[in-house]
Amino acid sequence: MKRKLINWLGLTGIIALLSYTAAVVFSPLAYPGYNWMEQAVSDLSAENAPSKMLWEQLAALYGICSVVCPTCVSIYVNEVVHKGKSPMSRLFRIGIYLFTIMNWVSAVGYKMFPLTDSGKEIASFQEVMHIVVTVLVVVLSITSLICLIIAGFRKGGVRGIGVWAAIALMMMFIGSVGTGIVPPEYFGIVERFSVFAAVGFNAVLGWYLFAG
Repeated sequence: MKRKLINWLGLTGIIALLSYTAAVVFSPLAYPGYNWMEQAVSDLSAENAPSKMLWEQLAALYGICSVVCPTCVSIYVNEVVHKGKSPMSRLFRIGIYLFTIMNWVSAVGYKMFPLTDSGKEIASFQEVMHIVVTVLVVVLSITSLICLIIAGFRKGGVRGIGVWAAIALMMMFIGSVGTGIVPPEYFGIVERFSVFAAVGFNAVLGWYLFAG
């Protein structure tokens, strides 16, 4: 197929995943004593974290690409539907749009209300708002994925995206449920299921966009 610019921009989803993975893997090198099995990923980017500068350098492309990719997917879906080239259902489109909104809330919200102190009890207004942003991100993520799962498995739906959405949702539940079940020393392991679910699914959407 002849790819347009918007198709090529789908690769930003994969770039976002690679950038985020690099930040998660290598930022602990600048954080003496950080225990990835016990601590949350957000501790690495906290205002007082020694790894904050390295995190921002490694995750720079993630911050931009994680918004560009789903936005382009939404534009492409809207364009294709209005041209009558695809029978994408309304529920499918809602799922895509909600997932895009979630990425915008995440990108803007966490920049406005970063975690001020890693590994301590939530107390200040900024830290409370950080949690509010997290709740919004989780709710939007789950809602969008459920919409895409249902739409994907309906007759005529994009089944592949439905399968990937189901995998992402399962990872989120493993992360959210697991953090309340496993011992504190393993919190970081199950928490990473949640954080990589959305980033990974973003990369999947990007690949579908690239493939047209």
